[in-house]
Amino acid sequence: MFKQPDSSPWGEVQYCDTLCPGVYLVSTAGHGGILVAKEITAFLSPAARRCGFRQGNYLCFEEDSQEDVALRELLDKKLWAVPDRVRDKAAFEENINRNIQEYNPAYWQSREQGRAKQEAARPAPARDTRSAR
Repeated sequence: MFKQPDSSPWGEVQYCDTLCPGVYLVSTAGHGGILVAKEITAFLSPAARRCGFRQGNYLCFEEDSQEDVALRELLDKKLWAVPDRVRDKAAFEENINRNIQEYNPAYWQSREQGRAKQEAARPAPARDTRSAR
């Protein structure tokens, strides 16, 4: 259904890795980022969509400051997993989070508020109401 892109906002694609259907990590001669097919953008939060920019049929996340937003969204929604080649997966995610906090604080704040709401909406675990004897 989806075809890997040949070009990007940063130039001709030299390397392309499919992160999940319709989501591509691309590199060009001088730059790169993540391209999300327009059909897939509905899976991203509104805050994440605001971090990207549209070009053609893609929502684009530039590698220096927006790419981590796309990766965080994919991880949170379990659409992508940290590759096995990454030895310290926790450090990898910590780096993503740190970069987002520095370069996209509004997104981070929105994400954390959403997570807090989800946590508050979870039903409390059932308590044993039997008397201890």
